[in-house]
Amino acid sequence: MPVLPLDASLLDFLSGGLLQPGWGELALYLLAATQLTIFSVTLYLHRSQAHRGVDFHPAIAHVFRFWSWLTTSMITREWVAIHRKHHAKCETEEDPHSPMKKGIGTVFWRGVELYREARGMRADIEKYGKGCPDDWIERHLYTPHATMGPTALLFISFALFGFAGVAVWAIQMLWIPFWAAGVVNGLGHWWGYRNFETDDTATNLTPWGLWIGGEELHNNHHAFPSSAKFALRKWEVDIGWGVIRGLERVGLAKVLRTAPALNVRPNINVPDADTLKALLAIRFQAMTDYQRNVLKPALREEARAAGAKLRSLLPRKLRRGLADDGRWLKPDARQQLQAFVAERPRIGTLVEHRRRLAAVLESRSQDAADRLHALQAWCHEAEASGIRALQEFSARLKGYSLQGAHA
Repeated sequence: MPVLPLDASLLDFLSGGLLQPGWGELALYLLAATQLTIFSVTLYLHRSQAHRGVDFHPAIAHVFRFWSWLTTSMITREWVAIHRKHHAKCETEEDPHSPMKKGIGTVFWRGVELYREARGMRADIEKYGKGCPDDWIERHLYTPHATMGPTALLFISFALFGFAGVAVWAIQMLWIPFWAAGVVNGLGHWWGYRNFETDDTATNLTPWGLWIGGEELHNNHHAFPSSAKFALRKWEVDIGWGVIRGLERVGLAKVLRTAPALNVRPNINVPDADTLKALLAIRFQAMTDYQRNVLKPALREEARAAGAKLRSLLPRKLRRGLADDGRWLKPDARQQLQAFVAERPRIGTLVEHRRRLAAVLESRSQDAADRLHALQAWCHEAEASGIRALQEFSARLKGYSLQGAHA
C-alpha cells in the first residue's frame, strides 16, 4: 500500500507550529519564559509567601501563581512549607535537602525526589504551610489539578512552535528542578563564598545574582531570611530586588522587610537595650566581625611568631572551622583543630569568648534582662583579657544599634 505524502501545510505546522519561529526567536522566548518562572519562585513563593518580605498587588501575585502552576505544577502551600522547614531544621536530619546530611550528589541530581518525599510529610505541610492562598481557584484548580498546568503548556507549546515547542517545553520542565532544587539547594550549601558566619553551611554562589533571580546570594538570605533584598554588599547584584523595586515604584509591590543596617554609637560604656536589640537582629554579622577582626589577626600573629605562613600553620579549612568549633569538619580534622587550639592558650581564650558570645545571642531560655546582664558580663571579661583585638571588638560591640530597617 503506498504511503501518501503529507500535505506541505501540515509539515510546516509540525515543524514550526502556528508561529513558525526561527531558532533565535525560540531562544528569546525560552529565556523570557524561564526567567518568568524563576521570578515566580524567588519573588512570589520565596520572598513573599515563605518569608513575608514583600507583598505584591493581587494582580501581580496571581500572574506569579498562574505561571508557577503552568510551568512547574508546584503547589504554593507545599513549596512554602518545605522551605520554611528547611530554615527551621537546617543542616539536621530533618532538613528536606541538606548536602551535609544527604550528600551533595543526592541533593544536586535528585533534588526533585527529595521535594516529592517532603511533600508526602503532610503533618509538616500543615505545620509550616500556614498563611498561604486558600481561595476558590486554589482549592478547585491549582491544588487538586497541579499537573494540569504543565500538560496544558505542552499542548500550547506544540500548537505555537510545533515539535520544536516540545523541546522548549522539556527544557522549561527541567529548569526549576535543576537550578532551584539542584544548584541552589545543593551547591548553595556546598561551594561558594560567605559574607556571614551563619550556623549552617549556606554560601553565595556568585556576587551577581542574575541568572537564578538573585537566589545565587544564598548565604546572605540565610543570614537575613525575611529580607526582600538578597544583595548586601556594594558589589553584589540581586536582579530579583531590581524587579521588586520596579514594581514598587508603580504601586504593584510593597517591601515589608529588608536586612537591618548597623550603626555604631561612640562612647557607650556598658551594653544597653539598643545594643542587645541590634545584636539579636544581626547576630551573624557580629559573629562574622569577631572571626575577621579578632580570630584572624590572632592567627596571623601566631604565624609570624612561629616564622611560618598562615596556610602552613593552619590550613584554610581548619581556620574556617574556628568560626563554629569545627561543627562541619570531619572527626579527624576536628581533632586536629582542637589540638591546635589546646596548644595555644591565647587562641583558646579567643575561641572560648567566641563560644560564650554565641551562647548569649542564641539562648532562648533567658529573658531580655538576663541576656543583657550576660552580655555586659561578657564585655567586662573581654576588656579584662589583656588581648587588644578582643578589647577593641568589645568596645565597638557596646555601641551597636540599628538603623534603616523596615518595620
